[in-house]
Amino acid sequence: MTSVYRQIGIGCEKLFRRILCDHLGLSAETVNWSYSVPGFGNKPRTLYLDGKVDLTEIKNKVAQKRFHTWMQEAARLSGVTLSISESLIGTVFEVRQGYKSKDSKRQNADIANAATAYINAYLPCAVILSTQIDSDILLRYRAERWSVLTGITGLNDPLRSTYDFMAQVVGYDLAGFFQRNKGTLRDEIDNILRTLLAPETP
Repeated sequence: MTSVYRQIGIGCEKLFRRILCDHLGLSAETVNWSYSVPGFGNKPRTLYLDGKVDLTEIKNKVAQKRFHTWMQEAARLSGVTLSISESLIGTVFEVRQGYKSKDSKRQNADIANAATAYINAYLPCAVILSTQIDSDILLRYRAERWSVLTGITGLNDPLRSTYDFMAQVVGYDLAGFFQRNKGTLRDEIDNILRTLLAPETP
């Protein structure tokens, strides 16, 4: 079950990057972001986030201005000082289907990711596709200056809703995509679970 849940998360990450490429005119290379930290025996270890938007890579000036305006407003809402927000060159994203885990190691790693993002002049943004996020985790991430979007609908607020952000800032109706394909997605997951849970034949 854990493996299935993880694969759903990987699918969400890939879908998110594909939408960034298609609707902001970005290449598959430019939507990736990573950085190196010292590992065991001082051997460099590479850490990855799930997406990146660099303002200079958005060639459509209307889309670039729209994204820049959202980024500045998201930084302000996150409590980022004006001097830092004005220096931001883009946004890096951590994409999750949901976030119910209380894993402190994962949380600490995300906080370290946020610090590194700011050092490199990127706004860190967590994109949660469902409403499954613990309120304590949500408060902690926002206190660490993460912009956090959740899967709540009906807000008309791209600073808080993943689906409003995708529709109003990126330019793609992701909620509509899931609505149109919910039957297919449900059937595929159901088939996988039935296969995994089926008793072995002697």
